Amino acid sequence: MLRKLLTYSTILLAIAQAISQTVIKDETTKQPVSFATISFGNGNGVFADDEGSFIFTEKLYPDIDTLYISALGYKDLVVPSVNLGPTLYMKTQIDHLNEVVIRNTKDRKFKEETLKPYLDDDYYHCWLPTIESEIAVYFPNDGQKTQEIAKVHIPVTLESKDWEKRKKANTEKQPFSTLFKVKFYYNDNGQPGKALTYETIVFRTTEKNGNTFVLDVSQHTIDVPDNGFFVSLQVLGYTDHSGKLLPNKKYKEIKDGKNTVKIPTNFRPLLPFTDKIPGNRTFIKRVFINDNKWSKFEKDGDVQSGLLKLGLNNYGIGVTYKVFREE
Repeated sequence: MLRKLLTYSTILLAIAQAISQTVIKDETTKQPVSFATISFGNGNGVFADDEGSFIFTEKLYPDIDTLYISALGYKDLVVPSVNLGPTLYMKTQIDHLNEVVIRNTKDRKFKEETLKPYLDDDYYHCWLPTIESEIAVYFPNDGQKTQEIAKVHIPVTLESKDWEKRKKANTEKQPFSTLFKVKFYYNDNGQPGKALTYETIVFRTTEKNGNTFVLDVSQHTIDVPDNGFFVSLQVLGYTDHSGKLLPNKKYKEIKDGKNTVKIPTNFRPLLPFTDKIPGNRTFIKRVFINDNKWSKFEKDGDVQSGLLKLGLNNYGIGVTYKVFREE
């Protein structure tokens, strides 16, 4: 009996040494920093959950010695893995927060105008979401009236459980429960610039939501700038049935001779691209690599994709605006 207890204790100790659960908090308020980005500096990384918690596993990441942590509205944090404790504190970036301007349009009359999303059920016309990729789409301001962003319409493509029946509308779909983060950016000379809002906006979608998820953002009071804006989508990972972000492994390891190649894990649902939007309004960035810089999604550009060979150069997000009457 004693030997079994000692063996069990040894296993628990080994697990405790191999896994370090850390919570990221605001240095001033001591509140969790939800969904912060934890980059490993080698093209890989993870995200904290809604409680600011993440798990760093030495067994999965034996070559990582430094963690680079970032979140909207906070100063970046660099932490050696050997110094990783149970709690990390991030300092707010006051100069960024002061740039957010909120106007009172609560009692003003408005009408809603919607740009519908572009749907496509062809699997070969879709982007495969990975943790390190963020997709941003530009929306111009075509009117002179005051506008707010009320809803974002996220198009997805559902996969059939039975490949042979994939073209049938009533076929049973592959189940998933996936958490996404949505961001809004100013237009900075034709590409995504500073954040329009520093509030964390996430949503969970499943196959039961159908081919469009409608995200209501009206409570955030996001004004449309004169020169337009970008809205972006980034997958955070799979969740449990309650919507809690799971500690998914973000890449697969493939042996190539003596070397190990890390391939990013794809997450459902698929994101349909289209050739129905004029111009190249879609930008892509790899969050953990290429210095986190944006690249326009266009043929002969920095991005390599089979979608571009098919002429599918834009992700077809839709938006609903509140258009206010002039006083």
